[in-house]
Amino acid sequence: MMITKHKIKTVCTLVLLILSSKITMLANGYECSDFEDIINIRLTPNGNERLTGCFSDQGAWMGFTIPEAGKPVGGFCGPFSINSRKWIAKSVIALKDRHGIFQAIRSNYTPGKIAMTLQDGDSRIEEQLIFADSRTALLNLCTYGMDTLRLQTLEPGKDVKMVVEGRHVVINGLPEETIMLTFPAGTELSTDGTNYMAVMTGNIKDATIAISMLLPGDRIPVQKLFAEQMTEQFEQAERAGRERWNGYINKILRQDMPVEYNRVAVKAITTLISNWRERRGGLLHDGIVPSHAIGYFVGCWAWDCWRFSAAMAHFFPSLAKDNIRVMFDYQQSDGMVIDCIYTDPKENNARDSKPPLACWAVDEIWKATADTVFVREMYPKLLAYYKWWYKKRDHDGNGICEFGSTDGTLEAAAWESGMDNAIRFDGARMLKNGENAWSINQESVDLNGYLAYEYTILKKFSKILNEKFDELDMRSRIADYFFDTKNGYFFDRRLTDGSFVREPGCEGYLPFWTKIATQEQWKMAKKTLEDKTKFSTYIPFPTIAADNPKYDPNGYWRGPIWLDQTYYAIEGFRNYGEHAKADMYTRQVFDRLEGLTADAPIYENYDTFTGKGLQASHFSWSAAHLLMLYRSYGEKR
Repeated sequence: MMITKHKIKTVCTLVLLILSSKITMLANGYECSDFEDIINIRLTPNGNERLTGCFSDQGAWMGFTIPEAGKPVGGFCGPFSINSRKWIAKSVIALKDRHGIFQAIRSNYTPGKIAMTLQDGDSRIEEQLIFADSRTALLNLCTYGMDTLRLQTLEPGKDVKMVVEGRHVVINGLPEETIMLTFPAGTELSTDGTNYMAVMTGNIKDATIAISMLLPGDRIPVQKLFAEQMTEQFEQAERAGRERWNGYINKILRQDMPVEYNRVAVKAITTLISNWRERRGGLLHDGIVPSHAIGYFVGCWAWDCWRFSAAMAHFFPSLAKDNIRVMFDYQQSDGMVIDCIYTDPKENNARDSKPPLACWAVDEIWKATADTVFVREMYPKLLAYYKWWYKKRDHDGNGICEFGSTDGTLEAAAWESGMDNAIRFDGARMLKNGENAWSINQESVDLNGYLAYEYTILKKFSKILNEKFDELDMRSRIADYFFDTKNGYFFDRRLTDGSFVREPGCEGYLPFWTKIATQEQWKMAKKTLEDKTKFSTYIPFPTIAADNPKYDPNGYWRGPIWLDQTYYAIEGFRNYGEHAKADMYTRQVFDRLEGLTADAPIYENYDTFTGKGLQASHFSWSAAHLLMLYRSYGEKR
């Protein structure tokens, strides 16, 4: 058969077009819509039922859920007030017709959006909900087979009062929060004071309703105008949100990673963003809370924030910066950074600090952005915090610090360690150092490992900024001081006689993450770390050796897996040349944590032997370290 030049040219053109389309697809990267239902947020509330997790975005103080199967509400559930911990209604915008409640036949949650298809007889409605900004969510309705649409609130809260103001239904009933619904022009609105009825007729194929949460100090006329405008701009808002989320995930995801590990990374990003809260009240900057699902975790904690910022630096650096500022807004005159802060400053805890990781977080932002202005802003604050430890937490003045408290209680001192009930503190007591300054009667290897790392970074920053830095270098001394050559492991030491607190635990991982341990110390400790009866467990690297008689599988810091500590240990293997083993342990984490590659939320901690999630769900701390493990997987140093 004769092949003409024309045919060859045509075939070549087609091949080029195909290749071009593939290259364009790869150049565009990953789409957030590819990651459906990475977290199960299905919940139909019953009264003020406890929230188990929700869809929230853009720092909003409200969230929504998808109804559970078999428990329809005719729309999305909520909103739920993340601050007051109350549902404004089972569904603030529910769809009804002569047959009753519409049934959900399909629903999904993708990063930045929840969607649902509802059906009642021949009538069908497709719903999408996104956040336009921190105050306003947009509910888009596409209807099929309908010429009239009736909307109202399903089971509003008992204290709810409603009024109609033009195109708006204003709903009061939450402390210091007002919900405002803004309907398309032409909607017929009425209310009896406890509920409303919205009726749309005619061309209702596509309608958008704004759901706003108004806070004290908001300019109501401005918010009303914005909401009215957004009812006409769903497509633009949806596109902007999609591009924003694609930006997040494409700064993190790698083409060389398994699909299921990419899902883990996107789940971690989604968890962090869902815990983003806009500045409000006593929170003077935007910040990340540990978990929006638990009321007492809707605040900001010091070492939690450092972790979140270290992870977010690589996909959302501006928020990572504010998440550091929010804690330093409350830095004390002596340099102390307090434990935790809330929207109501009366709830803040200044009885203790938290382990010093702030320099590490700022350094991760520096690595991601080379932002010298931010480093210059933070440097004097970081230096003051570093010096505070040696002024207030070095009982005998030997340059080795202890955890402690401002009020002399062991409870607060244990909180300062971050390991509230760790076995190593079972026999500890308090020693007074001075005014509002107390120490535990043991020097901690992890604290001094953190301080050694902070020293390294402060010295680096001083060179970048051309600032004087003349603090005493304790790095080489720390490793030898805390290493027990008899047992080949790092332990805390008692102040009374210098004896080791021989309870092998996760604090011994720190010198390998901070790289202050010698190669000889690594070789000795590695035997303990690789022991399957101690630390090389089903989920690797628990908080205490698994063969310790005091080990408790549900004991918080007395047994379970905390992923920051697991991360330190795995990074230790990588830092000391054991790259293959570091990757092996990372795979064990990703593959064995229950539901991690499916739709389970990320938990506060995990069972060492089963991988079952424990304590709080939707936990930022664990999400941050899963992202770090993802980023370092396969890396050779």
